[in-house]
Amino acid sequence: MLTERQREIVKATVPLLETGGEALITHFYQTMLGEYPEVRPLFNQAHQQSGAQPRALAHSVLMYAKNIDRLENLGNLPAQIINKHVALQVQAEHYPIVGACLLRAIREVLGAEIATDEVIAAWAAAYQQLADILIAAERSVYEQTAAAEGGWRGARAFKLVQKQAESAEITSFYLEPADGGAVITHQPGQYIGLRVVVDGLEQRRNYSLSAPTNGKSYRISVKREAGGKVSNHLHDQLQVGDTLELFPPAGHFTLQAAARPLVLISGGVGITPTLPMLQAALPTGREITFIHCARDRGVHAFREKIDALASSHEQLTRRYCYDQADAGDEVDAQGLLSTERLAQWLPESRDADVYFLGPRGFMRSVKQSLRELGVPDAQVHYEFFGPAEALA
Repeated sequence: MLTERQREIVKATVPLLETGGEALITHFYQTMLGEYPEVRPLFNQAHQQSGAQPRALAHSVLMYAKNIDRLENLGNLPAQIINKHVALQVQAEHYPIVGACLLRAIREVLGAEIATDEVIAAWAAAYQQLADILIAAERSVYEQTAAAEGGWRGARAFKLVQKQAESAEITSFYLEPADGGAVITHQPGQYIGLRVVVDGLEQRRNYSLSAPTNGKSYRISVKREAGGKVSNHLHDQLQVGDTLELFPPAGHFTLQAAARPLVLISGGVGITPTLPMLQAALPTGREITFIHCARDRGVHAFREKIDALASSHEQLTRRYCYDQADAGDEVDAQGLLSTERLAQWLPESRDADVYFLGPRGFMRSVKQSLRELGVPDAQVHYEFFGPAEALA
């Protein structure tokens, strides 16, 4: 049980986390991934090398410390963490490893004069409180998913039945369960975890589900990343008839029912979760604005699909913005998606629901523009492909 004294000690470390949290978390990851190989598949090494994972965890630890006595102020952060954990199948036995390495990093980075026994004991109690909350929530999700029609727990073998290039960089993979059974339905915007072995090492990744739910199969649409171990393996090695191990769908970035106008904004491969959102919203009759930004026509995936939907649904307006456009590309704008351009494309009433996803810089710009344009914060929704970093 976390005492009031321990809460005060944890909050007193906030200034240290604000200035040195990323260095502490980097040390934590080096220790854990170096000494506990069993947890390595849970972490994308590209995110480690770029610093995205340490930054994201440092932000989460800081927010937890700041709100240790007001956990309700964390907003969507716990849901983001729980869904990421569920998609990768984080288990209760992983938490003691993380806790031990975190406390060790606090001691070794801050030093014994600052990280006294009392400070370590306070952080141990704080970590255990958080671990208990997450473990209980994740256990509940695992049990509900396994009990649902078409549900399962852990890994399930799926066969690749179709592989289709969608652009110069993005390929879709159509997957059906090898056992021939049903699959649990997913919400528009959710993603799925997969497990593959690349060069003898287990790797786990999350990919958005890019097609509406049908109870029989799933589709993911994957961008080939330069140097990406898993994306290149899927593009180059996985062939029709091969099998993959999938974990059940997860994710809280899902389309919410409403009558307000809907705006879907994506950049690059961020288009993938907006596709099932769009297809789910069209039958409701609500006004929809679909905005997609890409480098050029060659990397713009699913354009023909969106064009066809726009031509057959009067309530759908689509806008395309390319960094580089050639004659005949039929784009609405060239260059960045500026606040001024977004102001022209949004519905006249700013009382709209906006969902957006794309590269981090793109998302930061969109979020700032939406705030400047008066879209209510509570009606702005976004998700991260990788670690959940702050968009401040």
